[in-house]
Amino acid sequence: MPPTDSAPLPRLIFSTCPDEATADAIALALVEDGLAACVSRWPGVRSTYRWQGRVEHATEVQLMIKTQPDRVGAVLERIQALHPYELPEALVVEVRDGLDPYLHWIAEQTRER
Repeated sequence: MPPTDSAPLPRLIFSTCPDEATADAIALALVEDGLAACVSRWPGVRSTYRWQGRVEHATEVQLMIKTQPDRVGAVLERIQALHPYELPEALVVEVRDGLDPYLHWIAEQTRER
């Protein structure tokens, strides 16, 4: 159920990074610029994927970026600009519900300044 005062429901954007330094740089840029309220990091994620015809394995850092729908485009642009991968992961997930105070906090932190 959406918040009662019609705050937009946030989006989660998932992206993997090759290392902690890249993850930290992207997280810091997104939060400092008000594009994300919070970026959570999970180091040590093991990814298996097909790339250029070969099956690859990599240890990566998973980012979970919390933002608002109207900031998604800018977040995706920033990920592409800062990411070292030729094709960075960027998956946007629509949030359907959550704790109202937290949803309002995300909205406040990502409001255009």
